[in-house]
Amino acid sequence: MTIRLHCFGESGHSYKVALALELGGLDWEPVKIDFFSGETRGDAYRGTLNEMGEAPVLIDGDLTLTQSGVILDYLSEKTSKFGGRDAAERREILRWVLWDNHKLSSQAGVTRFLMNFLPAEKRSGDVIGFMQSRLAGVYPVLEGHLEGRDWIVGDGLTNADLSCCSYLYYPEPFGFERADWPNIDRWLGRISETPGWKPPYELMPGSPADRA
Repeated sequence: MTIRLHCFGESGHSYKVALALELGGLDWEPVKIDFFSGETRGDAYRGTLNEMGEAPVLIDGDLTLTQSGVILDYLSEKTSKFGGRDAAERREILRWVLWDNHKLSSQAGVTRFLMNFLPAEKRSGDVIGFMQSRLAGVYPVLEGHLEGRDWIVGDGLTNADLSCCSYLYYPEPFGFERADWPNIDRWLGRISETPGWKPPYELMPGSPADRA
């Protein structure tokens, strides 16, 4: 049975799951969420897909899952990929997924939205500056951890990498420059060399160009 992923191209959290599905070799199809027209805020979406009003939503038969970290864990159970080789690795992967969701993806996603998708007259330079200063303290953590490492955990691609990498592949500016972080740059290059990898706007429907 084909897995359905309710997602949209601009969503970094959706991209994490789309990458896991694609690189895990699963039969899946994306279902576009019209986020920018308010679909996730509507009663229909919240009543039938996700009461939290967020993306992504994965539907696998009778099972519906939300929250990218939960979905990544489920897909690892299904495929025996990206979840770690033992209990110690699984805990370390979870540590980085939680860190990413709290420190990296959450702040990068908001900053990117404020700078690129919010109408110009509603953008606050003070808020954007604050968010960028928060992110400035996050990148060195990942950069330092990747010193002398190919992957965040263990010796291969895991959910830690899939979670942490997502927003860093987007082309819209939000204060992150790969050239400033050589270890992160090498790591992102290594992930994108994985057979089957695609950038977000090729893997999921929806992009800023659609609204241009």
